[in-house]
Amino acid sequence: MKKKMRVVLAYSGGLDTSCILKWLQEQYNAEVITYCANVGQEEELDGLDEKAKGTGAIKSYVEDLTEDFARDYIFPMFQANAIYENMYLLGTSIARPLIAKRLVEVAKAEKAEYICHGATGKGNDQVRFELSAYALNPSIKIIAPWRSADWTFKSRTDLVNYAKSRKIPITIHASKPYSMDRNLLHISFEGYALEDPWQEAPEECHVLTVPVEKAPDQAEYIVLGFKKGIPVSINGKKLSPANLMRELNRLGGKHAIGRIDIVETRYTGMKDRGVYETPGGTILFHAHRALESICMDREVMSIRDQIMPKYADLVYNGYWFSPEREFLQAAITKSQENVTGEVRLKLYKGNCFISGRRSPYTLYDPEIVTFEKDSVYNQADATGFIKLNALRLRIGASAEKPKK
Repeated sequence: MKKKMRVVLAYSGGLDTSCILKWLQEQYNAEVITYCANVGQEEELDGLDEKAKGTGAIKSYVEDLTEDFARDYIFPMFQANAIYENMYLLGTSIARPLIAKRLVEVAKAEKAEYICHGATGKGNDQVRFELSAYALNPSIKIIAPWRSADWTFKSRTDLVNYAKSRKIPITIHASKPYSMDRNLLHISFEGYALEDPWQEAPEECHVLTVPVEKAPDQAEYIVLGFKKGIPVSINGKKLSPANLMRELNRLGGKHAIGRIDIVETRYTGMKDRGVYETPGGTILFHAHRALESICMDREVMSIRDQIMPKYADLVYNGYWFSPEREFLQAAITKSQENVTGEVRLKLYKGNCFISGRRSPYTLYDPEIVTFEKDSVYNQADATGFIKLNALRLRIGASAEKPKK
């Protein structure tokens, strides 16, 4: 008897992956093992194991990766201050390599030749999953149903009808028909009403943050502690990476911090409008930059900031496991050796104000920078400094200019 194909499916329990689970069985007579990585989806994970097995999975994994996600992915990325197209803090992008890594590892453990994902042929996730998988296992085989000639579904309605005909349990939220992705770093909303970039995003496109109109009228101060560019404490209390992100999300959400409405350029080239909430990440981003301002050498910071857009592109486009990302990460990690200390922030009405920063490695010297009398800096030294830097400008100004 021919051995059955065995597939590990990246499974969320939503409409697409629920239908894909059944489709793999019907189309390929496959044994399907579902894998769901808990990277902070919260209530979306309820009953997932039972649902997968009820739809025919021979085995179901639901694995808590929240600590790994925060420690090994979110925090190293924030050491780089990575931000895509000056707006997007890469909330969805950074979760994909971790999920792909575990898919490949589970496939190896379960002796499965194939992995499968439900990403569409238009989006970025197909690239992120597959580049990561191939980087980790060059011989892995990948099934991408939305790009398959055997996949006959063309719309959400087609999938709903298929699910009903196969008695697949699905939940359709008529009030929230958007494509959503949630994890410890953010939640994103795309599609439907948001496909018109002129239309204001409905309030239901927000989950983690209150509207700014409903944020407290009283500001709240917090102190965020760092060690080598990694956040370690809030208000003096040390927290695990995942719990620190949860607390920052709670604080930021309470004060309406971290809402953005952007049109970004997908790796495939098309423009896409999305509404994102990144409350904890927004606080972390501003606090980290504030601490760097007193701890990092000017030229080191300048070089790091020059490579940041490239680093952000690599994360966005799915090259987390590439040699070039690892090369940049080594430089970024080196740049953070002295980024240790505390930042005080004032949270108020959607804003995150820096109100203080301190570090045992500070380069800020009040004895030198003071406007009062000092004995450590000779102001006359600036004369030669200015003349040397002005030399080429003076030569250029004195040279004969071509006639127009």
